[in-house]
Amino acid sequence: MKLWSSSGLYGHFRKGMLYFLADDGHPDVRSDGMVFTIGSPAFKNGDTIPTKFTGDGENVSPALTWTDPPQGTKSFVMICDDPDAPMGTWTHWVIYNIPGGQSGLPEGVPPTKVLQGGSNQGLNSWGSVGYGGPSPPPGTPHRYFFRLYAMNCTIDITPGSDKRTLLRAIEGRIIGQAVFQGTYGRKE
Repeated sequence: MKLWSSSGLYGHFRKGMLYFLADDGHPDVRSDGMVFTIGSPAFKNGDTIPTKFTGDGENVSPALTWTDPPQGTKSFVMICDDPDAPMGTWTHWVIYNIPGGQSGLPEGVPPTKVLQGGSNQGLNSWGSVGYGGPSPPPGTPHRYFFRLYAMNCTIDITPGSDKRTLLRAIEGRIIGQAVFQGTYGRKE
């Protein structure tokens, strides 16, 4: 039985367990019982993103950690975006070819196309390489999703590519997904 929600997430019951799936259909709970997760030591899932990591602060990327990626993960892709932006989804960070043995990203990843260790960064919606922190217009707080994809390969695209190019390149190569979300808003 499927249960739909307005957030684009849905769950279904199977063998007495409720599984939650993202809108792309990848389960958060694998058949081996392990849960592929992503989080940050700077804030909890669903909490307000500290000002330090926003356009109102130092505008540095938060540290991220992940656990229990699927077996066979060769690399990771991470995309951070804001679906509440007035002009449509706004991309804040695109990073790919993160080595499969890596379990996180440090705070303050430098804004370069090629990082030490071989990871590549792409363009955000400002047209810059690397992380661009939340800076929404005044009003209702926006949601910022950090989506981590476990890949069965490395991605053969040019460093500095945009999100659209990356999404085409990873199609059919995703073996798992973990999602972490923070919020940020400015008063009117």
